[in-house]
Amino acid sequence: MKTNIGITEKNRDAVAVELAKLLADEFVLYTKTRNAHWNVTGDNFHANHIFFEAQYKQLDEVIDSVAERMRKIGHFAPATVKTYLELTHLTEYSERTNDGLGYMADLLRDHESIIEFLRGNIVPFAEKYKDYGTSDFITGLMETHEEMAWMIRSYFR
Repeated sequence: MKTNIGITEKNRDAVAVELAKLLADEFVLYTKTRNAHWNVTGDNFHANHIFFEAQYKQLDEVIDSVAERMRKIGHFAPATVKTYLELTHLTEYSERTNDGLGYMADLLRDHESIIEFLRGNIVPFAEKYKDYGTSDFITGLMETHEEMAWMIRSYFR
């Protein structure tokens, strides 16, 4: 059945393209955070292991919400690793150490990249594409990533 939510098909298509990129970024960040959880080493292993677990669980919820937002505006969400790697703005792997700070520096860069991507789409989604719901949605996601980045950044002196 056709999606009739007061946003033109052309505008919904444009928003969906950007949400697909966001979904890819979120999936790659989730995977990298899982990697940190599994492979972190060092003096603060246990605390870092628990910290990364909390973060990947939060990202799992974010991924689901982005995919569901795509469905709400009438599009299917991409769902293959190959597609995510084609769409993502992030780097799948970065050279770093396996200690907590090595992972955190890498993950912090990714959160900040997502924050910039989200911030750059808030106004266009609302004003250019007349999708105020998705604009509001990504504003909330931006705030989530800002908090997650703050938590990571707090490990650095």
